[in-house]
Amino acid sequence: MIFLQLFITFFQIGLFGFGGGYGMLSLIQTETVVRHQWLTSAEFTNIVAISQMTPGPIGINSATYCGYTAVHNAGFNEGMAMLGSATATFALVLPSLILMILICKLFLKYMHTQPVQDVFSGLRPAVVGLLGAAALLLMTKENFSSVEENPWQFWISVWLFVATYVGTKVMKINPIKMIGWAAFAGLMLLY
Repeated sequence: MIFLQLFITFFQIGLFGFGGGYGMLSLIQTETVVRHQWLTSAEFTNIVAISQMTPGPIGINSATYCGYTAVHNAGFNEGMAMLGSATATFALVLPSLILMILICKLFLKYMHTQPVQDVFSGLRPAVVGLLGAAALLLMTKENFSSVEENPWQFWISVWLFVATYVGTKVMKINPIKMIGWAAFAGLMLLY
């Protein structure tokens, strides 16, 4: 039953997840943590962190890890968890595959018409909103702590966030190097 639920859930996310992986994060979090309670908020935060560091699109990586964790948390063995991983990933990609085949056929024929241009004009603000929701979703106690609980960890997290932003956007440091430096800083803070 969990495999069918995974398929339906991630098919819907793939169908309505405009804006790519970061736009899908809020949908994935709502479905897996809030609605189905397959994952805890901390597990989802860890999945997002791992998905950002591994190669590939974040939406697919998140679906892969969510499928695995959801099935594993349901009490199944690793083999079945890997099947859950494949199910969630396939379900997430399937709507895009189907839609792209249909759209390619129609888009080439109607791409310069006014209704098509109007649809794209309407989608742009929705995509920006989904990306903003993903950014706000990641600003939680699991990622930044809180001033009341642990002010030291909170301000270090904020400083690392600002330093990483400035390093990648202003100083044009390679993001992979920034991930390495942030990981090193995080390890130094543990000891």
